[in-house]
Amino acid sequence: MMQNLAELSSSLLYTSFILYLVGTFLFSGAIRDKRGREKEKGVNRWSKLGIVATIIGFITQLGYFVTRWIAAGHAPVSNMFEFTTFFGMMLVGAFILLYFIYRLNVLGLFALPVAMILIAFASMFPREISPLIPSLKSDWLHIHVTTVAAGQAILAVSFVAGLIYLLKAVDPTVKDKRSFWLEVIMYCLVATIAFIITSSAFSLADYKADFAWVDKNDQEKELSYQLPALVGPHEGELLTEGRFNPLVEMPALVNAKKLNTILWTVITGTILYLLVRLIFRKRISMLLKPLVRRVNLDLLDEIGYRSVLIGFPVFTLGGLIFAMIWAQIAWTRFWGWDPKEVWALITFLFYAVFLHLRLSRGWHGERSAWLAVVGVAIIIFNLVFVNLIIAGLHSYA
Repeated sequence: MMQNLAELSSSLLYTSFILYLVGTFLFSGAIRDKRGREKEKGVNRWSKLGIVATIIGFITQLGYFVTRWIAAGHAPVSNMFEFTTFFGMMLVGAFILLYFIYRLNVLGLFALPVAMILIAFASMFPREISPLIPSLKSDWLHIHVTTVAAGQAILAVSFVAGLIYLLKAVDPTVKDKRSFWLEVIMYCLVATIAFIITSSAFSLADYKADFAWVDKNDQEKELSYQLPALVGPHEGELLTEGRFNPLVEMPALVNAKKLNTILWTVITGTILYLLVRLIFRKRISMLLKPLVRRVNLDLLDEIGYRSVLIGFPVFTLGGLIFAMIWAQIAWTRFWGWDPKEVWALITFLFYAVFLHLRLSRGWHGERSAWLAVVGVAIIIFNLVFVNLIIAGLHSYA
């Protein structure tokens, strides 16, 4: 029974991904369609179909969440796969709510791909349902983690609005710092997509390379790579025949497998980015600019601000207050300077400064958009690098 529920949840997640992809294309058609637009808020038949596909996709992903919860016996937010898919679902939920308020089609064109990237990124991690470790067997798992994910998802909407704002406001033909950093953002998005494509290809090919290695305590362990090993573990010995031998051996203090993942992201991202530039002979920000030429900058600024105004207290509640309560229960201390705790504090302080600069110093418009983009960069760093690279009590990936 539980196995059937697990398979059903996987199918529902895959279906939601497809529906989000369909919704993206439909919102793209809504932007390009100049006929049949209603006078009030720019809604046309394409956008109506797009939001219907998105809502069905959200309901389908919610079905994935519920069926996996039943199969696991606990809220499915206990590892990287579960947390990241929940993060993507909350992002779509926040977009749906904002769409019915503002009826902005271009928001769906950018928000849905971000959600798909999160789901695809999550699929790179083990998807098996496993029992909770003792420290996670608490109702605070549901309360703390779901609130953090919801807060971060709402804050991510400010990133989407800020990115659209910058694509409209920044002239990519002018070679200055603004256009340079906007293109850096585009490169990071392309690198993420390239890594997902590469990882999926090796996963479909069932690539696996096992190593025997020695950790910092001189204990022998085994490690399995799902990507060809550019860097190998400390005193590593390749156990799988016919696989790629590492070019460099890492010290015992370095997580070689996770560093290998980062290297593949950089390499494949650079190749794909240069390939796109070579084919179209223009910056990616310039390629996307026609999609945002009719957007209202003041409206985008309002959406970004409201997203932070709502997301900040939700994240503060889950990422700091609930987290400290659970830490006291689990580890008998409210605060311990664990890497995850430090970055949660950094995130809190950044958005506190964001609101201070906006309300007291008048940082509206483009300045606010840049801050929104930087804020989500901090969140992604916390999600990816702190979980995967830096060892700590929260390194459950």
